[in-house]
Amino acid sequence: LKDSDAQISCTMWRGVNNYVFFSPQDGMKIIIIGRITVYPPRGNYQIEVKAMQPAGVGELQLAFEKLKAKLHREGLFDPENKKELPELPMKIGIVTSIGGAALKDMISVAKRRFPLVEIVIASCAVQGVGAADSIVSAIQRLNKQNDIEVIIVARGGGSLEDLWAFNEETVAYAIYNSVIPIVTGIGHEVDFTIADFVADHRAATPTAAMEILTPEKEEIENLIRDFDDEITGKMFNKIEELKVQIFSALNSYGFRSPFDLLRLFNQKVDSALYRLNQTTEKYINYQKNKVVLLASKLSAYDVQKTLSKGFVLVKQEDKFVTRAKNFQISQPHTLIFYDNKIQLNKIYEKKD
Repeated sequence: LKDSDAQISCTMWRGVNNYVFFSPQDGMKIIIIGRITVYPPRGNYQIEVKAMQPAGVGELQLAFEKLKAKLHREGLFDPENKKELPELPMKIGIVTSIGGAALKDMISVAKRRFPLVEIVIASCAVQGVGAADSIVSAIQRLNKQNDIEVIIVARGGGSLEDLWAFNEETVAYAIYNSVIPIVTGIGHEVDFTIADFVADHRAATPTAAMEILTPEKEEIENLIRDFDDEITGKMFNKIEELKVQIFSALNSYGFRSPFDLLRLFNQKVDSALYRLNQTTEKYINYQKNKVVLLASKLSAYDVQKTLSKGFVLVKQEDKFVTRAKNFQISQPHTLIFYDNKIQLNKIYEKKD
């Protein structure tokens, strides 16, 4: 704790700081109540704080503006980070005090406007010591329920001090990190909190928040009526379209002259059979020509036909001898003629 002339250390025990409703910021002017004590190991004087509060609303407003600027720089207010609200939510979560008038007003609005909506209440403290942590916990609990479509964070009107829990950084980040869209309805129309700037949508009051998310009965009835008219119109148009198709079919050539239509079909069948026969015949002739060509090629390689021209095959040891150097004089051999075979056991080589 310091001013322009002096400074002194301060100590606040855990049981005491639970009663401080705001988070002190550097440079904030505060009023403290406590007693002077000595820290024995060093012999230092210090103030054991028993209570602490801002030195007027101006200090809270200064802290508000400082945190607002910080979160703005960090992108928590950017429009592109805002989530779209569901058009017709069937399950709405509410973060508020279960005993507050704001909750009763919101439930009353929901029953009057859209009785089908289901409401899940995450009760929390909305003012005083620990309120910020309680609000954060309630938002996180609702985010664990996958069927909740949108969340309202709300409380009734009050002073800047009363609404301060909604100006805490932890609450701002809980709203920013929520997977489910969040609508705030905090205080009155003139009241703005940090939570309002971070939320996906800000309503002036808790009841206004519920009105944004729930349509009037008349709106639902009009919607159903319009839907009914649309469906009826489409059915009528479809029936008229089918009538035209049936009328066209009844007046078609097939209905007026069924035998002529049958003859036409017969002609198409005969034509198809004729084309099939022609194709089959062409294919068979093509295959015949291929067989004749192959037969002529095989005939050119006929051994008997070659032998009939005066050629002789020489066979030795069950192998045909095609070169003189492979012929073994001392071995038996066979001469194959066109009309017979001659077996010779030995041949004498004539020397020049």
